[in-house]
Amino acid sequence: MNRSRLRVAVVVTTLAIGIACAAAPAFAATATAATAAKGQAASGWLARQMLFGSHFVTVYSGVKYPDQGETIDAIFAFAATKSANNYGANAISWLERPGVLYDYIGVGTESYAGATAKLALAAEVRGVNPAKFGKVNLISRLAKLLAKSGRYSDHSKYGDYSNAFSQSLAIIAMHRYGSLPAKAVNFLISSECKNGGFPLYFAQAKCVSDTDATAMDVQALLAAGRRAAAIRGLRWLGRAQLRNGGLDAAGATVPNANTTGLAGEAFAAAGWYKSQARAAKFLLSLQLGCSAKYSERGAIAYDSTGFVQSTAIDATAQGILGLADVSLAKISASGSTRGAPRLACSA
Repeated sequence: MNRSRLRVAVVVTTLAIGIACAAAPAFAATATAATAAKGQAASGWLARQMLFGSHFVTVYSGVKYPDQGETIDAIFAFAATKSANNYGANAISWLERPGVLYDYIGVGTESYAGATAKLALAAEVRGVNPAKFGKVNLISRLAKLLAKSGRYSDHSKYGDYSNAFSQSLAIIAMHRYGSLPAKAVNFLISSECKNGGFPLYFAQAKCVSDTDATAMDVQALLAAGRRAAAIRGLRWLGRAQLRNGGLDAAGATVPNANTTGLAGEAFAAAGWYKSQARAAKFLLSLQLGCSAKYSERGAIAYDSTGFVQSTAIDATAQGILGLADVSLAKISASGSTRGAPRLACSA
């Protein structure tokens, strides 16, 4: 989901508690208590990185801007691990502020499909009506961005930057709301490459399957009840999974937490728990444990090169999704606990 967040950023130019592994409540039926504890510790680290306990910022050309996309990723992570509920509540309230809201989804003639869809999904995860988000009906706004072809497209003077992330997030959000247009799903299926994977960008001269995009599309297709197409994507993802359980981003040669987290979530959504468990094992190998600096414990590094603050927030948020065994179509903050859990370390 980081690609969607970065695209929007360019377009607009713009309580700690300790938990013991054995005692931590499992947040998914297939997750072990130890994995659950580590997932919650990752959420706790993520929560402690938030500015004022409510949001993230990004730096562009030396200037700080609110980072709505990264903040939403954290909302998903908190809900997936059933923890840090107060941080998730603060985050959704921050996103409802007019200046924050319109800076993200667009104002006037500007309207961004990916941002609108992602925000609608965040509202649903938090139990907020997306049709009454602040003073905006995100569902109606999203419906207006649906082209005759079935593609959710940006209305912007900057051009149409919508992609597979935009489409899949919109499908999941509309499915959860109960008003999913069939043509949106059909359009997504029509973008499938011959090898079963899905591209990030539509209408390209050559269809190139993308690991992140395929992971997101699989979740959308499963939510929409189009399992056959989803399985084709899963098989391609399965072939892309390395022996250590990790997956590379498109064009890369080193597996990373972001891509593996999304793929792990897709595997879990389909009930492919062996593949998901392998992905989770890789993700846990990137998590900083009790031997790390106190301020870094619980974070998930982007890759095996080690912890880097600038990439760890995204990596942790998306890596958590590969540990939690729950799809974006089913994540809910309901029943979550407050506080920012930490790894149980002796010192």
